[in-house]
Amino acid sequence: MILSDKTISRLLREESLVIKPLSDDQIQPASVDVRLGNTFSVVEDTPTGIITLNNEIKYKTITTDKYLILPGQFVLATTMEYFELPDDITAFVEGRSSLGRLGLFIQNAGWVDPGFKGEITLELFNANRCAIELQCGRRVGQLVFAHMDDSALNPYNGKYQRQTGATGSRVFMDKDKG
Repeated sequence: MILSDKTISRLLREESLVIKPLSDDQIQPASVDVRLGNTFSVVEDTPTGIITLNNEIKYKTITTDKYLILPGQFVLATTMEYFELPDDITAFVEGRSSLGRLGLFIQNAGWVDPGFKGEITLELFNANRCAIELQCGRRVGQLVFAHMDDSALNPYNGKYQRQTGATGSRVFMDKDKG
């Protein structure tokens, strides 16, 4: 069941759901607006020009209030907000339609597991022919929360737990490496 603004507000007051910083106007009828943070990361070039999944990927990370995302560029960014989800709530990350209409694709894996704590890393791609200026503090998307039928048996405690800033891929840490 998708949570309403009334339920989200109640969970925030009870502190079973934590979102900081948060202003009342970010709470929408069925979601919470998320704002762009101030860290951005891009994959560093490799000598071979190939990224492998078994080796740590190097990123160049900058902290700035404005970032110019070039046409065809991919960049990691972060939310301003830090989240703590209870063990029986999950969330979906959705980009803003108004930004998608500019050619800015905003995504993450699209899913926030119950038990997750941290800022959310966003994957941004500029599909436009023009550069787009991004500004810290601007609304870039929303989280839609859903109540699960029961608490998770194994709430999230993975390699991105408590992440802050634009966090690069940690796929090299996967247990199922070949």
